[in-house]
Amino acid sequence: MSKTELEEITEKTLRKGGILTKLYFDVQSYENVDLQALLTDLINNKLLKSAGVVYCSGSIDETIKLKDVYSSAAKVTTLFTDIGALINAVFNFAPAGVEIIKPENELVIKTSQLQSVMLSLSEISVDYSKYILERVLKKEEYDKVLNDLKAREELGKHLINTTKENKKE
Repeated sequence: MSKTELEEITEKTLRKGGILTKLYFDVQSYENVDLQALLTDLINNKLLKSAGVVYCSGSIDETIKLKDVYSSAAKVTTLFTDIGALINAVFNFAPAGVEIIKPENELVIKTSQLQSVMLSLSEISVDYSKYILERVLKKEEYDKVLNDLKAREELGKHLINTTKENKKE
């Protein structure tokens, strides 16, 4: 893809509410493993394939040894279709840093987009909590929490449907 085509795609996406970022990732290991390959996999096979990611480009540093740990880092310019896609990527891939390149001044977000982002954050939080609780609680305690989460999910579905119905009226 030429630089002009890339700029055209970027500007078109930004006009529709997109966000151009620079994401900073770092990995460490006590073993001398190929950290660059791990970062390449993270970027090419996970981040790039995430919903709402238009493109990624960047660089991966050489692996270095710091005292008793090996370390590598990556700087990845990433274009997202909207703030929800950015938030999901940050939650799922935990970059060490996030720099917003564009828009430069302010980001306008529609109420429906904000609502969608908040529901996604809630879902991610529930999934993360569930993951942690599976590994910490006894089976009986976990089953009770799981039932509570299912009830919460049903309430959330009801709230979403009620909101949609109210907007139609």
